Amino acid sequence: QVQLVESGGGLVQVGGSMRLSCAASGRTFSSSMMGWFRQAPGKEREFVGSMRWSGSGTYYSESVEGRFTISRDTAKNTAYLQMDSLKPEDTAVYYCAVGTAVYRRPTVADFGSWGQGTQVTVSS
Repeated sequence: QVQLVESGGGLVQVGGSMRLSCAASGRTFSSSMMGWFRQAPGKEREFVGSMRWSGSGTYYSESVEGRFTISRDTAKNTAYLQMDSLKPEDTAVYYCAVGTAVYRRPTVADFGSWGQGTQVTVSS
């Protein structure tokens, strides 16, 4: 089992940037993938993006494509979500997750380990 700890959330103004980090303890294999999801009040958890730990196979949701970027540092066992040009509708609790890599756009069910979540609030 992999333990995940997110950090980097907070309050940011519209158009600003923020970077979230997800530190993984335990072994992450090249066959695994990191995912980012978000959940706004009263809404279902939404896929944001994912990347296979090998660095390939990156997917983004249409709502964040071109504004958000996923990366990882294998030496630090840490994944990142760089968020630029933030909008009020990006306000949510953001979660990182780890699962066995799939070769399609992943869903919530593909991930077995989840972080505790970090709040991102975009003010207008």
